[in-house]
Amino acid sequence: CQSRKKIVLSCMLKNGYIDEKEYKNAIETPLPSAPSEKTQIGGYLHFVFDELTDISDRYGFTIGGNIQIFTYLDSTLQTQIEKLVQSNPLDCEKSVFILDNDTHGFKACVSDIGNIPRLPGSLIKPLLVYAPAIEENLLSPATPILDEAVQYSGYSPENYDKQFHGYISARECVEKSLNIPSVKILSSLGANRAVGYLEQMRLHVEQEDISLALALGGMKQGFSLKELMQAYSVFPNEGLWQTCGFISKIKIDSKTVYETKPEKKQVFSPDTAYLMNDILKGVAQNGTAKKLRTLPFPIAAKTGTVGTENGNSDAYALSYTTKDCVGVWFGNKDNRVISHTGGGAPCNLLSQINQQIYEYYQSQRQSISDFKASNGVVSVSIDKIAYYDTHTIQLADDLAPIEYRMSELFKKENIPTKKSNFFSQPTIQKPDVEIKDGRVLLHFDINSPKCYQYQIDKYDYITHTTVYSGDYTDIFIDENIEKDKYYVYTIIPYYKQHKGVPIQLPAVTTKFTPKEDHPPDSWWEY
Repeated sequence: CQSRKKIVLSCMLKNGYIDEKEYKNAIETPLPSAPSEKTQIGGYLHFVFDELTDISDRYGFTIGGNIQIFTYLDSTLQTQIEKLVQSNPLDCEKSVFILDNDTHGFKACVSDIGNIPRLPGSLIKPLLVYAPAIEENLLSPATPILDEAVQYSGYSPENYDKQFHGYISARECVEKSLNIPSVKILSSLGANRAVGYLEQMRLHVEQEDISLALALGGMKQGFSLKELMQAYSVFPNEGLWQTCGFISKIKIDSKTVYETKPEKKQVFSPDTAYLMNDILKGVAQNGTAKKLRTLPFPIAAKTGTVGTENGNSDAYALSYTTKDCVGVWFGNKDNRVISHTGGGAPCNLLSQINQQIYEYYQSQRQSISDFKASNGVVSVSIDKIAYYDTHTIQLADDLAPIEYRMSELFKKENIPTKKSNFFSQPTIQKPDVEIKDGRVLLHFDINSPKCYQYQIDKYDYITHTTVYSGDYTDIFIDENIEKDKYYVYTIIPYYKQHKGVPIQLPAVTTKFTPKEDHPPDSWWEY
């Protein structure tokens, strides 16, 4: 304990937390016989010492002598974060970590619980479900997924709002953090296959925990916030995972005994990472982390909440930019119920932290850039009508007005191949025709496109007349008919100068004849 005390105090002196006089007084002061919980679980230095112990065990050197520990600590940021955490609700315990995406070192942290594992909730979805599914070309951000009641061998996942949302894009599923689509995607991908991606990021899952419930963070033990942030840093780093830590170098008696050499692994392609960045930017703009939307720089985010019918136990809000990854956790080590969800107080604190970081960069004349685009990802204009009416993804017709298009990102190898001809080759459902009270009525399908115009032609044995040309109408009524005649109507939908194929309606007659007396097929063409 005395050697730990000396190491901790030396670090505090080096990083400006205490001066020489305070250092000497602390060294001479005996350790208390029973440290309080808050003393045992400190802030940055607690994690430094834990890492130091692990490193000395792995590299086989003895901690002692004149030891120098070089860390990634930003003391100014550390002080700011401590003040922000103290100013937020005190009805539960908290953890905050700030990770530098360039150095892969933690710049600041405050924690009431240390580095213990907790259930991850929806924070697991991008890592386990969506990124692997995109990597495996199972889906794109635009892929429509039917949010409906499902059951898998007795397991029936529910959304947080207890509602079903019908067809919804994968992008929106992440923004709204819907549960049922996540389980459906994991079922299609395969739980074991998806877990393989977690394992590459050092998020170990016990065999007994591998089930579809894992899509919602359902497992026995979980992961620490530090581990989750290390995994999330794969996205701003173009799919490259690296180990992260607090210590960069250790010297004992002026000799370097340790210098960090991060392990690296390309878990996802740069294409997948860029698509996930874009999706998670949407979470910060339109989704569960929209409290971040006012921040004046590009930011991606995800929230998560763990709870039962008795209440919530964990609430997460995590964000990242091209510079930093920030994680916030609210909860209690003894699992006492909290009143928070990830998108609430944790997201408020997350926003305040990011604002502080931004102001610091501004003072240093630095900016936060957007995520680097991937050469393998392109923006494609797709047909909005096909997407919402038939839930299919088609390239937009060249003639489609802007209001009938929507842009979405695709990997180049996954660009839709089918192209809509909605405007270049107009087509409609066949209207119903009837004769009533001496008039002919044409009833158009309610879903007939309002953007088309329509030409209605009337034929009898002798004449051919255009009886209407103009905008959509629910019912066309032709009162100019004669007795004892057959009439055939054709409809030609058109958009600008592009006409569709004429649609012939069944013949109607003003004759009172037996049923078998009917006009020959296509008689009106001659």
